[in-house]
Amino acid sequence: MDELLTPASESGGDAERAFLVVGGGPGGLTAAYELTQLGFRPTVLEKLDDVGGLARTASFKGFRFDLGGHRFYTKVAEIDKLWREVLGTDFIRRPRLSRIYYNGKFFHYPLRPLNAVAGLGIGPSILAVLSYLRWQVFPSPHEDSFEQWVTNRFGRRLFETFFKTYTEKVWGIPCSTLRAEWAAQRIKDLSLRTAVLNMFVKPRRAIRTLIEEFDYPRLGPGMMWNAVKDEVERRGGHVRLGAEVVRINCRGRRVESLVVAGKDGEVTLAASDFISSMPITELIQKLSPPAPADVLAAAGRLTYRDFLTVCLIVAESTPFPDNWIYVHSPEVAVGRIQNFRNWSPDLVPDPDKTALGLEYFCVEGDSVWTTPDAELVELGRREVARIGLVRYEDVEDGCVVRVPKAYPVYDSRYREDLAVVRGFLDTLENLQTIGRNGLHRYNNQDHSMLTGLLAVRNAVLGRHHDLWSVNTEPEYHETVHEVAAVSTERLTEAVEHAFPKLDRVAFGVAVGLVGGLALFLATIIVVLKGGKVVGPNLALLAQYFPGYTVTSHGSVLGLLYGFTTGFVAGWSMAFLRNATVFIYMVASQRRTERQFLRKLLEYV
Repeated sequence: MDELLTPASESGGDAERAFLVVGGGPGGLTAAYELTQLGFRPTVLEKLDDVGGLARTASFKGFRFDLGGHRFYTKVAEIDKLWREVLGTDFIRRPRLSRIYYNGKFFHYPLRPLNAVAGLGIGPSILAVLSYLRWQVFPSPHEDSFEQWVTNRFGRRLFETFFKTYTEKVWGIPCSTLRAEWAAQRIKDLSLRTAVLNMFVKPRRAIRTLIEEFDYPRLGPGMMWNAVKDEVERRGGHVRLGAEVVRINCRGRRVESLVVAGKDGEVTLAASDFISSMPITELIQKLSPPAPADVLAAAGRLTYRDFLTVCLIVAESTPFPDNWIYVHSPEVAVGRIQNFRNWSPDLVPDPDKTALGLEYFCVEGDSVWTTPDAELVELGRREVARIGLVRYEDVEDGCVVRVPKAYPVYDSRYREDLAVVRGFLDTLENLQTIGRNGLHRYNNQDHSMLTGLLAVRNAVLGRHHDLWSVNTEPEYHETVHEVAAVSTERLTEAVEHAFPKLDRVAFGVAVGLVGGLALFLATIIVVLKGGKVVGPNLALLAQYFPGYTVTSHGSVLGLLYGFTTGFVAGWSMAFLRNATVFIYMVASQRRTERQFLRKLLEYV
């Protein structure tokens, strides 16, 4: 059966335009919402029986579960405005508390100084700071992998303590294989300096990784996307659930129609414009006629990481205060634990209970994915009890929700393969891909929504927004010929690459922590050792540090003196080092310019 969609608009040149949007997640529904704002009546095709995609809300016996935990936080004013106009007072502000579980201990995140030192121990804390200093002075010259990116900013010890195990749980590949682009997206603007400063002062600008409050729909993210769906339909659009695209018919450089399978069989839908958030690998495989062999091969090599959520109903209202906990310890398989009452009390219908979501990262079809639900619920009960969050007997019931294609994998060759796929898709004049899976990019939902908005403006208003550049870091997309256009710029770039600028505050804090902890430990050790005259040599420091004594009280004063002295020394060293490199760069530039001028004069 063939259908021609209702024309998108009845005015002017748009009278013959009809829009098909594939995918009812944040990107697709935002595109449809924007189209209705502009007077069009799009049709949205969603293969599941509910909207929201990766941001939908599941339910079990009246308890609601957010699949992944979706904070509504954005720096894009238009996205924030859309959220608020859709939900109004049902869009609530929530406090954020998250911790890291590692080696049997809980670490607050953002970091808190006493908690962090107490959890790691004074010795490992000093070694972590020394490791940070080593990688600040001698950073890795390349930042191709996640491991190199994080180590350059935190040091090897903190990378192995707080990043390696959890990241490899999520992705299932070594951190040396995972590309640095993922780190640049997910923890950009964060370094040891920002984490340490955040312990003591409120930053002037919000860092996504460290925000302490966020907005949230009262009944979970699915509430937002069902409200957007209702608004699209109220304005004349259509949202078809249980409608899976099985073939994409093309002619030349244009898409002509989609073959859609539903409860009543297959139907062919023709339109003038197509916006797709379906996984890009599936899109390539469903093209008719088929894509070129090299494009099919490249798409086939793009992979995903999936996860499943074990949803547990617990007979305790406040087992722990966190919104979520990152589980870094390798002795349990769970990667992250959500406490949904702390996301919104209205997610839990019983005031004496709560609901937990235990996330297990896997690959569709592997041993974890195919484990029977009852066994997964039992595994979840054992692991939350082992961590010490709830008692085994307090878990009353549970269910399992599987989420395929949750994370596009940034492996060693994904960049090259994605470039091949993108190059082919760019030849299709009336098709735009959006969203996390439509661009094979680990976007947050606000970025996915932004790609939907921009795609509509490209199609309707003739804009030329590059959807692939949304939420990208500039250093990965600079064109080499522009950077290297002038020889002096090449020289500057080479020097800065070989001698990256030291952060004076971070270096000062690091040296100060080492100095303060060293003097604190030296004093305490001598006091504990005792003797007729306690620490006569160490006591000479009182000549430089007024009030310092070799006593327990003096050790605290020594900690402050050591930190202050170390900070000044570290700050000064970083300043002098940066100044020396800068002077060298200026002198080298002048020398290069003179050589260039001499050759020019000789030529003319």
